[in-house]
Amino acid sequence: MATIYDVAKRAGVGIGTVSRAINKQPNLSEKTRLKVEQAIEELNYQPHSMAQSLARRRTNSIGCIIPFFTGYFFVQLLAGIQRKITQYENDLILYSVDQTNKKETFLNRVLKERRVDGILYISLEISNEDAAVFNQKGFPIVLVDSFHPDLDSIKVDNVEGAYLATKHLIDLGYHDIAMIDGQLNSVPARLRLEGYKKALRDNGLAFHDQHFVACDFANEADGFNKQSGYTAMLQLLDLSESRPRAVFVSSDIQAIGAMQAVRERNLRIPEDIAIVGFDDIELASYVGLTTVKQPTIEMGELAVERLMSRIDSLPDQGFQKQLGTEIVVRETCGAQRNQHRLAQ
Repeated sequence: MATIYDVAKRAGVGIGTVSRAINKQPNLSEKTRLKVEQAIEELNYQPHSMAQSLARRRTNSIGCIIPFFTGYFFVQLLAGIQRKITQYENDLILYSVDQTNKKETFLNRVLKERRVDGILYISLEISNEDAAVFNQKGFPIVLVDSFHPDLDSIKVDNVEGAYLATKHLIDLGYHDIAMIDGQLNSVPARLRLEGYKKALRDNGLAFHDQHFVACDFANEADGFNKQSGYTAMLQLLDLSESRPRAVFVSSDIQAIGAMQAVRERNLRIPEDIAIVGFDDIELASYVGLTTVKQPTIEMGELAVERLMSRIDSLPDQGFQKQLGTEIVVRETCGAQRNQHRLAQ
């Protein structure tokens, strides 16, 4: 195989000039550049990708700071991210934040070590101070499922999604509608609570503290897990005569746990309690769960595209993209049963 020395000899230049031509650096005459390119073509020279990366001060890797790897939402999001990264021939380095206070440690490590060319920061809040540091240093970062006015962000309209879920139950005739949420230190959990409350308020229904359960007692996955949904539903069922007739659950995996709790009490879904989830994970279709669909894979792909454009050119203009949601109607809300009764 031809080497960079062979190219330099054929073109009559030094190896530094060949390197500048390969990496398209500006301080090179067009005549010299053409000589080098001709020599490369004649010798069929293939630059070593690692050497190119070092010359450009690029690692060809992007980092992803993410709360958990095992949640269904994050699995689907990472699938979209990985699919798009592969197209760019980059590697993905994952930083798992199992405790909220560790996110600062990872942000500082990324800036100090520079092992990646940019960062996807997922479902975590970022402080004004950290946002200012990233902007000052010009280090590419894109927030995913989160937001800061001074940084690029791609997120789903969680308020709208929760509003749609609650309004769907109201339109079906339910009035005693409860909510099972994640931990309230989670951004999506707080936004979905806001949408739930807004739907109640807009339709003349009161918010009752006893009908709202935040899974702050669950340590895993910000409360967005099957066991927390199960435990929270038992708490609502223990209200006896005051128990709700319908429940909006802030994630599908929690909703699956909630459905288990209902059935263990020998109650029927949706005849005794209707349930609507959020996410539309693959499991939702298998259990007939009515849910709010968010474009998780698309969100991951868009995030990678934006980050790569930041890495390549560092555009000055900010980028905030908010994706919409939609209701996917299945069996657990009672809509299909109502339609069947009306058809009769």
